[in-house]
Amino acid sequence: QLQLVESGGGLVQPGGSLRLSCTASENTLDNYRIGWFRQVPGKEREGVSCISRAGGITQYADSVKGRFTISRDNAKNVVYLQMNSLKPEDTAVYYCAGGSPRTTLRGDEYAYWGQGTQVTVSS
Repeated sequence: QLQLVESGGGLVQPGGSLRLSCTASENTLDNYRIGWFRQVPGKEREGVSCISRAGGITQYADSVKGRFTISRDNAKNVVYLQMNSLKPEDTAVYYCAGGSPRTTLRGDEYAYWGQGTQVTVSS
C-alpha cells in the first residue's frame, strides 16, 4: 500500500511563496499519478493540481492557474507543488494523493492519501 507524506507547509504572508513536497514510503512514486488537493473545514475538498507518471501531463484548478506549478523528480521519489503569489484564500490543509487510473482532479479516483500539511496565508 502506498504511503504518502506531505511537507513544506507553514505560515506565509500574502504574495509569498511555499513549496510543498510529497514523498512515498517506498521508492515507487514513479508508478503513480499524483494529485494535490486542499480542504478548509466546512468546505468541500478541492482538486488543485495533478501530474502524470512521467510528468508530461499536468492539470490545474482555475483558481491556481498561473500561480502554482506541479512537478516531479522520480529519481528523488518526490512530487512538488510550487505555490507563488499566495492569497489568503489559499489557506487550507493540502493533501497529496496517488493511485488514480488517470491524471485527474477528481479526488474520488485516488486510492491513497497523505496526512496533509497546513498552509496559512496571512499578514
